[in-house]
Amino acid sequence: MKNASSPALAFDSALSHEPTDKRIEILRLIAGTGSISQAARQARVSYKAAWQAIDTLTNLAGVVLVERAVGGAGGGGAKITQAGRQLLAVSERLTTSRKQVLAEAQAQNRDALAPSLAAPALSHIGVRTSMRNQLPCLVEQIEATGQMVRVTLGLAGNARLVSRITKASAELLGLKKNLAVLALCKATAVRVEAPAESEAPLTTASGSPALAGRVTRISRGAAGDEVSLQLDGALQLVGFAAAGNGLKNKARVIALIDESAVVIALAA
Repeated sequence: MKNASSPALAFDSALSHEPTDKRIEILRLIAGTGSISQAARQARVSYKAAWQAIDTLTNLAGVVLVERAVGGAGGGGAKITQAGRQLLAVSERLTTSRKQVLAEAQAQNRDALAPSLAAPALSHIGVRTSMRNQLPCLVEQIEATGQMVRVTLGLAGNARLVSRITKASAELLGLKKNLAVLALCKATAVRVEAPAESEAPLTTASGSPALAGRVTRISRGAAGDEVSLQLDGALQLVGFAAAGNGLKNKARVIALIDESAVVIALAA
């Protein structure tokens, strides 16, 4: 953890994706109410999710952002630190600047690229991750079971992907039906195979449906082949097939992704 005397050193990590996300909202509410529980209620998340948000921001910023105030006439509360106040100030400036830049980019590119296409592209570029598969999609269904949530995501071409995340994470993302999100997964989490001969739809062990597509590139390897494919909805996906698979360029294939390997992200 860095010294609190130089908190701005890691603000780029805490604000690298979305300066106005739920975590920043919770931090702002704590600053206004002096209470984690009140901030959680106003943000419409659980107390646990609120603390998870602050813990994540603290890790990313490298400094303490919120201090617990124990006891006292009010029964205790939470106090935002100087570093926390600085983070909020930087967040507000970034939000204003981002809106201005996106508005200018849309205005300048009306002839070359329609604004309806430019805005999502510019937003998605803001997500930086080692995960090679980043698929724009819409939330179709949310099923909660205990502390876990199973989220069905609709992709282009009527394909579907399923992600299993914690209830707290779903709350912090503010997931709801028809919300536009990104589904992320590592290429190593995608298993590519030839289609089954039977007509029964193939699913993963957790019940997630297979994605159908066509091979566009194959990079052979001793332990397995890296396969790039285009899904039926024109989205691109990268995965791996077992060695000696016999797959060829342009061949029809299916991709299987376990729901626990699918991460949901909000575009910046």
